[in-house]
Amino acid sequence: QCFTRGFEYKKHQSDHTYEIMTSDFPVLDPNWTAQEEMALLEAVMDCGFGNWQDVANQMCTKSKEECEKHYMKHFINNPLFASTLLNLKQAEEAQQNETAIPFHPADDPPRPTFDSLLSRDMAGYMPARADFEFDNYAEWDLRDIDFVEDDSDILHALKIAVVDIYHSRLKERQRRKKIIRDHGLINLRKFQILERRYPKEVQDLYETMRRFARILGPVEHDKFIESHALEFELRREIKRLQEYRAAGITNFCSARTYDHLKKTRDEERLKRTMLSEVLQYIQDSSACQQWLSRQADIDSGLTPTVPVPSNSGRRSAPPLNLTGLPGTEKLNEKEKELCQMVRLVPGAYLEYKAALVNECNKQGGLRLAQARALIKIDVNKTRKIYDFLIREGYITKA
Repeated sequence: QCFTRGFEYKKHQSDHTYEIMTSDFPVLDPNWTAQEEMALLEAVMDCGFGNWQDVANQMCTKSKEECEKHYMKHFINNPLFASTLLNLKQAEEAQQNETAIPFHPADDPPRPTFDSLLSRDMAGYMPARADFEFDNYAEWDLRDIDFVEDDSDILHALKIAVVDIYHSRLKERQRRKKIIRDHGLINLRKFQILERRYPKEVQDLYETMRRFARILGPVEHDKFIESHALEFELRREIKRLQEYRAAGITNFCSARTYDHLKKTRDEERLKRTMLSEVLQYIQDSSACQQWLSRQADIDSGLTPTVPVPSNSGRRSAPPLNLTGLPGTEKLNEKEKELCQMVRLVPGAYLEYKAALVNECNKQGGLRLAQARALIKIDVNKTRKIYDFLIREGYITKA
């Protein structure tokens, strides 16, 4: 290196001894030089394993049979390499045995469409590789670094610092992936369904304590949540028994009678409230008609969305602000207006739209009842989305 510079640099002086290094010495076979060994490996990498004629043509110094025989003998069937691979395999199996809840690739993972809302929630999970995207550009800062003898002390220390930063990012990447695999967070929808088996109080606790799951193991974290669920259940039971005691109840037979009478009183109170609403809107025919429509929706198990005018001056909810919401850039102006008026986030609208369009293509047409059965949201929102897609030509009526 000092010779190529053409001048003395640091400790390299012009009167130092030197030696010409060549690659003509044998390494694995007396008839193969080190240069030919390197050329063989590069040719196999370029042409692919098994294409020995192309490998021989690229090397130009060995025949097809010589390349195949030498590669199979020294790089495939070499007992030294076989023992090394065996040790690596045993070390990998020992590392997997330490995992509390190992990830099973045989489980059928979800396969969301690319760039969908579910795919982003799952951190870009790729089922075929059983892996997901996280900090995939950590190697970019390291790709152009090359350690040479002529580096100054400051430059050498700087390169070492960059390598240390890269190692820390690798450790963080593996740590996060291990947490997601151990706790079963890859299948996010399945994880959310398991959460809903708890009562509302425990669900709120589950959401609050989720950030501590990375500290505890998956089994310990589940035991922690289960113990708090039992605590909430005991507190609810104690509160109920205290209510019985305050009412003078001393046995469970009287408690059942008390619960029945309490339910009857609550129903009577609800009827009186409904009657007061009727008396309030009886003078206005349009308001009375809207109230009747709302009660019909309640009786049929649907969520009423018809606004009931009142003397308090309440207004309907303002249009949804789409600024900064993911997926807004994929909507046209009419779709943005629909999401604002219906108060539907763009990501959810795009999923509902894709589901309705796919079902329409399968069936050759789509009815409103099928659309309501396909997307489980408010029926009035479903009707507006359905009418909009028909009006814009995305789907057709059956």
